[in-house]
Amino acid sequence: MSSEALWLFKQLNLHLEQEGRFQPREKGLSLIECAAENENTLCPRQRNAKVEDLWSLTNFFGFATETFVLAVNILDRFLALMKVKPKHLSCIGVCCFQLAARVIEEECNIPSAHEIIRISQCKCTVSDLKRMEKIISEKLHFEFKATTALTFLHLYHTIVLCHTSERKEVLNLDKLEAQLKACNCRLVFSKAKPSVLALCLLTLEVQTLKSVELFEILLRVQKHSKISDSDLLYWRELVSKCLADYSSPECCKPDHKKLVWIVSRRTAQNLQNSYYSVPELPTIPEGGCFNESESEDSSEDTSSGEEILSSSPPSDLEGTFFFELKPKTEWQALSCRS
Repeated sequence: MSSEALWLFKQLNLHLEQEGRFQPREKGLSLIECAAENENTLCPRQRNAKVEDLWSLTNFFGFATETFVLAVNILDRFLALMKVKPKHLSCIGVCCFQLAARVIEEECNIPSAHEIIRISQCKCTVSDLKRMEKIISEKLHFEFKATTALTFLHLYHTIVLCHTSERKEVLNLDKLEAQLKACNCRLVFSKAKPSVLALCLLTLEVQTLKSVELFEILLRVQKHSKISDSDLLYWRELVSKCLADYSSPECCKPDHKKLVWIVSRRTAQNLQNSYYSVPELPTIPEGGCFNESESEDSSEDTSSGEEILSSSPPSDLEGTFFFELKPKTEWQALSCRS
């Protein structure tokens, strides 16, 4: 085995050890999957729509696929820990996008908070974003750079090219990345191990190419990664259905050009002034633990945003708008009757 191949497998082993650490809590994701659509509960459709918005923002600013995938990972890890109201999802999504951009993109290319708010049409202020960033950062212990399915997709792709005698352009990485982004827009795939999801995408593509050599290489990769046949078959079927739904020129012929909006003068003027006319979100209280015996209306804090951003010691609890999802034993009484 060449020195390059040894290094690649060493990196693979490292990320295989770390992937569980950065995967959203399955119990939290399951609660979202069961949720009914109302003003107090986040449902899968709302989460998926927000991820598609992040995809659009990524295209608009010309950011890397890695930025989008990381933003989704940060978003899902947070949503799987904290129960949030749908009205705060827009602010949370933009904040996760901003955090991911700081990790991946060059500092000079990162737009200001004002610009992100204006372009995303997020109904929040810069103060809201700062407050949200504090909450997300504390809950995720400031661990933003994560091992994701894109990490494994790049590693697997490089390993295959390192061992194949076929033309290097046979496996189109841009196409695979576009397909991964489509999968990220479905909440269910946040439950899959990143290594399994990445391998599913590659095996489906190799199946299309009908390459025996590439398939044998992937079999060795699967064995090394300790991915069972049952796991691979289960998730590959779901991925195949997802890609069929998202089959479009973007998946087949990805375009990395910046998204350009053609708008009327009136719309442009509204966009330009939107930041100044955006109403502030209700304050996110930090006073104490969510008490199930109290109504949410009675426990909401009406203090100003400036008070929230004061220098007081940070709290581990965010009151009625955010509270940590409870262990399974405490949630057993809650059924998915909706």
